[in-house]
Amino acid sequence: MSELVRVETRGPVLLVTLDRAERRNAVNAGMTLALDAAFDRLDDDPALRVGVLAAEGPYFCAGTDLRTGAGPHTERGGMYGVIRRRRLKPLVAAAAGPALGGGFELVLAADLVVAARDAWFTLPETTRGRVPAAGGLFRGPDRLPRNVAVELMLTAGRLTAERAHHLGLVNRLSEPRDVLPEALDLALATCAGAPGAVAELFAGLHTVAAAGEETGWAASRTAMTALLTSEDRTEGNAAFVERRAPRWVPDDEVRGTVLG
Repeated sequence: MSELVRVETRGPVLLVTLDRAERRNAVNAGMTLALDAAFDRLDDDPALRVGVLAAEGPYFCAGTDLRTGAGPHTERGGMYGVIRRRRLKPLVAAAAGPALGGGFELVLAADLVVAARDAWFTLPETTRGRVPAAGGLFRGPDRLPRNVAVELMLTAGRLTAERAHHLGLVNRLSEPRDVLPEALDLALATCAGAPGAVAELFAGLHTVAAAGEETGWAASRTAMTALLTSEDRTEGNAAFVERRAPRWVPDDEVRGTVLG
């Protein structure tokens, strides 16, 4: 499929593995296209019942490659080729290692999550002059207690896999070496249901979530548009590239509020 994404079948399971370990599996345009093709295959092949998204290397995914961008959104999958996909088959995320920003949003886009005990999740976009625009803005508060999600977004704090399991985001917690076998085991367990029944289940879930998600996408788009040409975004990108802490400059309204 691509040197950036490995794809293989394990019986009824399509195993999709991010393979850009030297860049912490940060998503670029090539990876987006490869993921889109992989999940098109999962959607369209009746012999495939479930997908597993895994990653090579010590990081699950660092989100968008801020140096190159993640490429255009795809017609069927949206961002990363998967974030807005209306799947009728379950997807299991096998999170071994940190999942940062868009990487965590990939996890939030999955239906089931298996995580290594040393994995952790974070949404650090505000420290780069951005907001979580790949679903984190609304899926975070939906999958986690709202206050926990808001704290993550405001502070760029880390959510450990053990706490995520305690809070219900992670279905199964495992040792690092066992993440993929555990994810494949969970994936196979989902095949117990009839294919038609599973498809109808997911169609119903999409219908129930549709109104809230459309509002969430609109809010995310509005926030990102407002920040697109902002000094905050420019400084956030520069700080990331230069590996330093950002130096935020308050705008006139904020400065006026602070000074009274």
